[in-house]
Amino acid sequence: MSDNVYNVLFLCNANSARSIMAEAILNRIGAGKFKAFSAGSRPKGEVNPYGLQLLESLNHDTSFARSKGWDEFAEPDAPEMNFIFTLCDTTANESCPIWPGHPMTALWSIPDPAKAEGTEAELHLAFADAYRMLNNRISLLVNLRMDALDHLALQQHLDEIGRDTAKPN
Repeated sequence: MSDNVYNVLFLCNANSARSIMAEAILNRIGAGKFKAFSAGSRPKGEVNPYGLQLLESLNHDTSFARSKGWDEFAEPDAPEMNFIFTLCDTTANESCPIWPGHPMTALWSIPDPAKAEGTEAELHLAFADAYRMLNNRISLLVNLRMDALDHLALQQHLDEIGRDTAKPN
């Protein structure tokens, strides 16, 4: 790993909620060290309004937010990724594009808040829970000492982040 900014791609199916929230979180708390992007295997074409509302209520910039396909990041002129995090189990089982540069990957499965059902309060809670889990994992990522870890140790830390922070606080 270099001393430069690390490019991170967050993947989901629809690129409408979890991956968009992860992109916003990392671009804020990892600014100067990380640059986040998001995409989907089957993009919905629109960002979930509950996710946008939550991000805006927490003063995140949402001007970047658009639902897009992962092929956009497999193109020759796309930014080279250092890390790719898959946020849902179904996307993890799909055939991904060949990523230039062979980035490190990990599964950070998060329940899809866009599939939540119930009252308005329950829907907002589902998005808040997903945001909390993403924020916890991304905070751990940002605080890793990349320069002190070899490739294997870093991969183990990335996998542990996905497992350990799945438990509710």
